[in-house]
Amino acid sequence: MKSKILEIIYWAFLTCSIVIIFLLLFFTLSANSKVKILIVQSGSMEPAIKTGSIVVIHPATDYKAGDIITFGKISKVESPTTHRIVKTEIKDNQTIYITKGDANNGTDLKEVKKSDIIGRVILSLPYVGYVINFSKKPIIFVLLLLIPTATIIYEEIKKIRNEVAKNKTKTGEAKAN
Repeated sequence: MKSKILEIIYWAFLTCSIVIIFLLLFFTLSANSKVKILIVQSGSMEPAIKTGSIVVIHPATDYKAGDIITFGKISKVESPTTHRIVKTEIKDNQTIYITKGDANNGTDLKEVKKSDIIGRVILSLPYVGYVINFSKKPIIFVLLLLIPTATIIYEEIKKIRNEVAKNKTKTGEAKAN
């Protein structure tokens, strides 16, 4: 029974580690693609998008009221904003989007131009951003790589030892006959 519980824990940990590593790699690789993955830093879009969620963003050709978009700059010092379009207007032959966070009382003061939009939110995964941020710490990242690797190597060594023991037993029985 104890062995079965340890095996379940082993596979659960291994699966979680692989998923986290996959997300980290995808998160890193998305920086150079059209699809972006970002972590939501505030609660302005709650309850639709919770703080600590990751959002998957894809550019679109057009946006309409009701769409959740991400706009602004992505840099080390500036974070983009993810809000819902509440209204569109035409000013100087250019479409302007009026946005608002679902949890905010009023609309955003700054009007959003189409050129400012990074993309539409196509997927939101609650709380995964907390895990990603935690996993980005160098020591945690190394542990996420080393622990599953060491566990797999240990399991393989156990299998090899068992096979060697079986072969020794078969060889001993064959010599005795």
